[in-house]
Amino acid sequence: MTSSESPDAVLVMQQASRSHGDGGERVDALVDVDMGVAAGELVAITGRSGSGKSTLVNLAGGLDQPTGGRVLVDGIDLGGESPKALAEIRRRHVGYVFQNLNLLPTLTAAENVALPLEFDGIRPAPALAAAREALGRVGLNDLAGRYPDEMSGGQRQRVAIARAVVGPRRLILADEPTGALDELTGEAVVSLLVHLASEGAAVVLVTHDPGLAAYAHRVIRLRDGRIDQVTERSAVPPTPEELRV
Repeated sequence: MTSSESPDAVLVMQQASRSHGDGGERVDALVDVDMGVAAGELVAITGRSGSGKSTLVNLAGGLDQPTGGRVLVDGIDLGGESPKALAEIRRRHVGYVFQNLNLLPTLTAAENVALPLEFDGIRPAPALAAAREALGRVGLNDLAGRYPDEMSGGQRQRVAIARAVVGPRRLILADEPTGALDELTGEAVVSLLVHLASEGAAVVLVTHDPGLAAYAHRVIRLRDGRIDQVTERSAVPPTPEELRV
């Protein structure tokens, strides 16, 4: 049984394609991609620049819609939803971690994490309580009151991850989250994503680094918008943080 057929699949892509333009100017950014990511699974997406990695993440998170095939998140077909409904699905089901963290400099760590919950109608007090719990999950209990410019790059990335996992969202999309970090901090971030998968999240990690991709349960390599190779791992190696314990 593949992940796309599994009853635990959180993300399912069926012949998903995305093209831009028409006729001789048509560009196929993603072509007939079949894949699924189950709860508790971390899948790494690799490939050269322009291979379709970011297009895949944008389709998976409802930031863009396929021109062919289907994309489902928690059983919801994103292609049949209005822009307003897609925005709600993103808030409630999908967490994003990007290299550009998009933290608001005038808000504390806790306030940045609580913001998506408040956008969804949750009152400030319970939203901040949930934010502090999420910060605790990423080891930042003591930094809830700090502002982004008072934290290191790795700490800011952990705040972004806390924002991605706050609330009931089960799909985590991380697009080159370690690109601006040093090697040790990048390994710590990936260790955290592995831990989140072990807690039941479905995690998609886009990375150029084969060393970081090695910690995924499955590695999907894209080439010219198509799946070029899939590597299944019977066992995921210990993360760097686990080896240092």
